[in-house]
Formats: sequence, structure tokens, C-alpha cells
Amino acid sequence: MVSAREIAGAVLDPEMPMLTLADLGVLREVEEDGDRVTVTITPTYSGCPAVAEMRADLRRRLADAGYRDVEVRTVLSPAWSTDWITDAGRRALEEHGIAPPGAAPRGPVTLTLAPPSTVVRCPRCGSPATEETSRFGPTACTALRRCSACREPFEHMKEL
Repeated sequence: MVSAREIAGAVLDPEMPMLTLADLGVLREVEEDGDRVTVTITPTYSGCPAVAEMRADLRRRLADAGYRDVEVRTVLSPAWSTDWITDAGRRALEEHGIAPPGAAPRGPVTLTLAPPSTVVRCPRCGSPATEETSRFGPTACTALRRCSACREPFEHMKEL
């Protein structure tokens, strides 16, 4: 029999369906007690519009597997970090043309009005010669970039 953890871990992220909730690092804990399951998730940010869909998908998949009582809890502390994305998740992002995030910033964060200056390699050709065209992409977690070498646009998952 497949465990509740395996079922919950295989649920896809509604905004980035190339990632499971486990690979995205959103799935925090799964407690199983007979046919009762409690799942704890931490969304990528507190206002994430996909949380309701994540909860519904988790409840549906676990109910379909025979769990009669499913509770999904949302925990915001500690805050989600891009460091929680698994290696498999980072590979999946890159395979789908999204540059994976680098390491999340540590320590005191200097506040500036300028976008952070980071080297982001093109997920298509690998060139480090890319530029940010918009700090905001199709999801709150991504920015839009363009490669100077192959001229292709792509998304970059921002470090959080």
C-alpha cells in the first residue's frame, strides 16, 4: 500500500506542474493515524493564490486512496525558502526552461530599490550572459529574463 506521505508528495504544484509539492519543498509533514491524515504545508509566500488548490488536491488524492479524515494545515513559520527545493525539483525547473534559484540570501538583507545583481545561467544554452526584463513573471515566484547569447526569453525562480 502506498503511504500517505508518498501520495501527498506526488501532488503537483498548481502553478508549476512540473514540480510536486515535495520537490517544491512546500510539503512539510504528513502524520498518519489509521484512516486519518494530517498534512502540513508551507506555501511559497503567505499570499500564494495556489494554496486553496493545493489543499483541495491533497484532500482529493488522499480521499481517493481511502483516507476518510484528511486535514491540511498551513504553517507560515519558518517561512518557505527556495533552499527547500530538492535537487530533482531544480532539474525539473531547468528541463522546463525555468532557471532554478541560487542559494537564498543569508543574514541581514540590504534594502535597495534596484533588482539584485545575480548571474543567472540560461536554462537553454547555459550562457551566463542574461538580463532581467521584468522582476515579475507569470507567478510571484518568478522573474522574466532574456539570454544575450541565444536570444531566448525564459523565467527565473527568484531566490527567497
